[in-house]
Amino acid sequence: MKTRQFVDCLTVQARAGRGGDGSASFRREAHVERGGPDGGDGGRGGHVILRGDINEDSLIRLFYSPRLVAEAGVAGRGQQMHGRNGADLVVHVPCGTLVFDEETGELRGDITADGQELIIARGGAGGLGNIHFKSSTHQAPTEFTPGREGEEFRLRMELKVIAEVGLVGFPNAGKSSLLSALSAARPKIAAYPFTTLNPIIGTAVFGDFSQIRIADIPGIVEGAHTGVGLGLDFLRHLSRAKALLFVVDAAGVDGRTPWDDYRALRREMRLFDPALLKRPILLVANKMDLPGAAENLARLDAAARRQALPVSVATGQGLDDLRARLKALIRPVAPGAAPRGVPRVLKKAAAAGDGLVTPEKLARASFFDLAPPASRKKQRRQG
Repeated sequence: MKTRQFVDCLTVQARAGRGGDGSASFRREAHVERGGPDGGDGGRGGHVILRGDINEDSLIRLFYSPRLVAEAGVAGRGQQMHGRNGADLVVHVPCGTLVFDEETGELRGDITADGQELIIARGGAGGLGNIHFKSSTHQAPTEFTPGREGEEFRLRMELKVIAEVGLVGFPNAGKSSLLSALSAARPKIAAYPFTTLNPIIGTAVFGDFSQIRIADIPGIVEGAHTGVGLGLDFLRHLSRAKALLFVVDAAGVDGRTPWDDYRALRREMRLFDPALLKRPILLVANKMDLPGAAENLARLDAAARRQALPVSVATGQGLDDLRARLKALIRPVAPGAAPRGVPRVLKKAAAAGDGLVTPEKLARASFFDLAPPASRKKQRRQG
């Protein structure tokens, strides 16, 4: 019996609708002799479409319904009536879903945005009615064409969560607690390993309403790249992260040392995908409120060859500094603010005050201050 679970990899069978047949009909009306052919065309079969949805966080919908079959088109009728097109089958999937052809391994598409649609199987074309076959020498055709079969594929779907920052750490390092402190996410928190069994997404919101999505994956242990623990199943969720946040237990509560944990995490990342270590990395020393954490911090900095950020989720120590570091690293764009690479007028409007572009600021930057800086200085000297 299938139970409720997190699903990030599965195989589905997608079959588009068959096109409707054309009609071989003749006009039959009173006082109309030899009305001739009037058979209409069949309707197109329905497509199978995947649509990105930010409210979806798992492929569980397809896990329970792995057969995706769209509606067939309706056959044409007399009086040149075109058959109705088959209804498209639209399936909502989480953003970050990749679609591969199961037989060839070809990447069919990557759904990364909310509302983005991908047609994975196109419906068959409708058949032609006998009206298309009439001519001066063939005035009573009975020919028509049947509708074409829709496309059918066996597809493999993988989910790689979309987040700017990925949390990496051993079990019980405090990643879930840190995520709950930085965002409104409420992951399961308990004092035993592997509390987190599937990726959790949290959104950190800053004072200017800009946002950063943070992904917490299950704890990594040594040998995760070979399938030990849960790491093999979830390490791929880090592939879209712009930066990695390594979280280590500075107090060594489980008998491990923080510098050995950091080295082991880097080794697992390198063995799984060396490109991950080329991304910006922040090192967080968690549980600084516990005995022994302060003494381990200096040695951790020396072994990691980078300065660790001391943090204590229990007391709130270092959380504001961590937020500021994340914002400076990712540089999220606030709603309404001028993004990087925009024209000078928008940059100038965004630089005024709180950084937001309002109609008043845009008008002032565009119309009330048209003279370039050099001209304004010259005018001031002359005055």
